[in-house]
Amino acid sequence: MFQSLTTNNVATGPTARSGGARLVGDAELVIDVQFAGDARAGGADARELELGEQALYVDGDRVTARAAFGRAFEQAVRDRDPHDMARAALGLGGMWVHERRSAVDAANVEAQQRLALARLEPDSTLALRLRIRLAAEADYRCCRSGEVLRLLGEARSCGEPLAVAEALSLAHHCVLGPEYADMRPVIADKLLRAGASTHRPSDTVMGLLWRAADLFLSGDRQAERAYAEILNHEPASRNAVAAFTTQAMRVMLTIRAGHLTQAEVLAETCARAGGAAGHTDWMGWYAMQVLTVRWFQGRVGELVDTLSNIVNSPALSVVDNSFVAAQAVAFAAAGQTRQARGALARITGRDLADLPTSSSWLVAMTAVVEAAALLDDPTAASRAYRLMLPYAHLPVMAGIGVACLGSAQHPLGVACLVTGDVDQAVEHFEAAVVHNSALGHWPATTLSRHRLAHALQVRGSADDVRAAAGLYAESAAEAAELGMRLPEPTVGRGRAKPSAPVCSRWGRHWRIELGGRAAVVDDMVGLHHLATLIANPGVGIPAVDLAGAGRNGAAPGLAPQPVLDEEALRQYRARLRDLTDEIREAEELHHGERVAALRFETDWLLHEVAISTGLGGRPRHFADSSERARVAVGKAIRRALERVTAAAPAIGEELRACVETGVRCCYRPADCGSRFSPTRQ
Repeated sequence: MFQSLTTNNVATGPTARSGGARLVGDAELVIDVQFAGDARAGGADARELELGEQALYVDGDRVTARAAFGRAFEQAVRDRDPHDMARAALGLGGMWVHERRSAVDAANVEAQQRLALARLEPDSTLALRLRIRLAAEADYRCCRSGEVLRLLGEARSCGEPLAVAEALSLAHHCVLGPEYADMRPVIADKLLRAGASTHRPSDTVMGLLWRAADLFLSGDRQAERAYAEILNHEPASRNAVAAFTTQAMRVMLTIRAGHLTQAEVLAETCARAGGAAGHTDWMGWYAMQVLTVRWFQGRVGELVDTLSNIVNSPALSVVDNSFVAAQAVAFAAAGQTRQARGALARITGRDLADLPTSSSWLVAMTAVVEAAALLDDPTAASRAYRLMLPYAHLPVMAGIGVACLGSAQHPLGVACLVTGDVDQAVEHFEAAVVHNSALGHWPATTLSRHRLAHALQVRGSADDVRAAAGLYAESAAEAAELGMRLPEPTVGRGRAKPSAPVCSRWGRHWRIELGGRAAVVDDMVGLHHLATLIANPGVGIPAVDLAGAGRNGAAPGLAPQPVLDEEALRQYRARLRDLTDEIREAEELHHGERVAALRFETDWLLHEVAISTGLGGRPRHFADSSERARVAVGKAIRRALERVTAAAPAIGEELRACVETGVRCCYRPADCGSRFSPTRQ
């Protein structure tokens, strides 16, 4: 049946058994949609089918398509029309596999497809197409491809262009694991050829998308050329799903170029487009893109809550385990060791080899390695290394080219550091620098260069140490330019150095990193004192100088120090308000001793506030009193340490053991290898 799809009307024509298309004028695209059976007069269900096929196969509008096919299926059931039931049931499956993520929704669509299949002639084209769809869905959920590939052979034997095209596209979904890297380009090429026979826009568009995705997934130098071809393909530009996918690829390329802030903005725009088009993966792709940006910014620990919300979302693919592994990294980076070990155990299971392969498998393995490094788990690192090693030549990609963590050589090098094979780690990192440079992935290149410097430093020969110094300097300069925070150097098998804290400003917050853990706490005066002490390990700094230090970690003497900081004044004044009420209640009950005690406390607080404030209740600052400075600075530091301990007990206890307060204050670790970064993030 020919369907004239225009902006003004929908018309029907005679039945046809073979595909064909022609351009009528400047606006009308005539598409032949092949199906088995005779044409009938166009009724309400026929119009809904035409609307659904226009939306799915031309516009890529899955929202409109699903609604139209749903109405068409219901009408076809009432009319007892097996052919329209089958067409509607096929449309309800969408263009890709596993579009129905909800278990109930997926079961309903499968039931509709099986009902339609039961009412068709077994040897009809529609029956074959339904069997292909059902086989692909089952194969994908089980991470296999045998049945859909067998039915692809049957479709080719029958010479049914639409069945062949659909089998090729659906089979491609079932071979997205890295072990199928050589098979996928062959399938994509055959789909492009099949699209020339069906003349259905979606077949050619899907062929182009799969071709570009395959080249990205394999790190081929022609990938960006294939991407540019999609951008210049008019049917792809008018297809919302294709446009969303190419936008997602653009986000990935922007990250590779090192424009991390811009990439995050583009990712949000892309997600909105995907949601509007009804693309099932819009949320997962967006989360992965933000995760990738934070990965290279050294801020994965910030995503603990986000990953905890998404990791069990039914909107994720059943074969996607990457977010569980990423959650382990985020927990470890945030200092939540117990939760990190739990997430790592969840992803590794009884055997990491049981994890199903998919387009996100390499991302999951990379995250397992990073979590193992933070948790000092050589067993998990070793197992992941053996599984990843055959794919060392591939980039670590998510989805169909929507995010890239760089060369697989990098996590292999990290795994070797954790297990203690330093020579092999150096080889992997050297290869990673070259591979990432070839990919044009500058953040990944910088990170690999930094890790290579550490591996050389651990190996420790004179030449290695000299080379490491140069690589450290080079990677630090690149990181500053790209807005990256590089990971702390590690020693031994990869265990984090326990005595090199890092204090950095994050807007109105401070981030304190130590031993692979991190704490983010609100700004307060004591944290400025801590930052100054940590910046000068082993150096005794007079409390009066700390009291006069600026609030940005600069040199002492730039700003006056309040006798009581604003938080302490707020607490004192709040207590005074409470005391007024308590005194009144005690007087009403004639509790004389209680009233006396409360008034004594009130007098003391009033005295403290009076000597600590000036005109208008503003904080009074120290003049030259070293004793007052000692008391106030000591209190401020202790309050800051309490805040840090509440956020990350291990960090707080370590700092408590190393910080001395008094007339002179000092941060005195076992060694003095700390560094300070006052840079605002």
